[in-house]
Amino acid sequence: MATDYDAPRKTDEEMSEDSLEELKSRRADKNSGKVDEDEVEAAESFELPGADLSHEELTVRVLPRQANEFTCASCFLVKARPQLAEERDGLFYCVDCV
Repeated sequence: MATDYDAPRKTDEEMSEDSLEELKSRRADKNSGKVDEDEVEAAESFELPGADLSHEELTVRVLPRQANEFTCASCFLVKARPQLAEERDGLFYCVDCV
């Protein structure tokens, strides 16, 4: 049973005031908190690895490398100039790869 540690705690006096009928009704409502979920509906939202995505269309606007950017010769990512660590033989390397 889950415990809500942020909920205010009852004192001994309040605990003794709980009636037997109230405690029985709590036990009967134990299953009322469960969520009914349609398994088929839930399965439709999952993408499986290796699934055929040929019917999907990706719309991303690709910008060419800007003047203040470089392509790292190690990880091949386009990075901003402040991330440039060194240049060797005309090739640029970022701080993550050096």
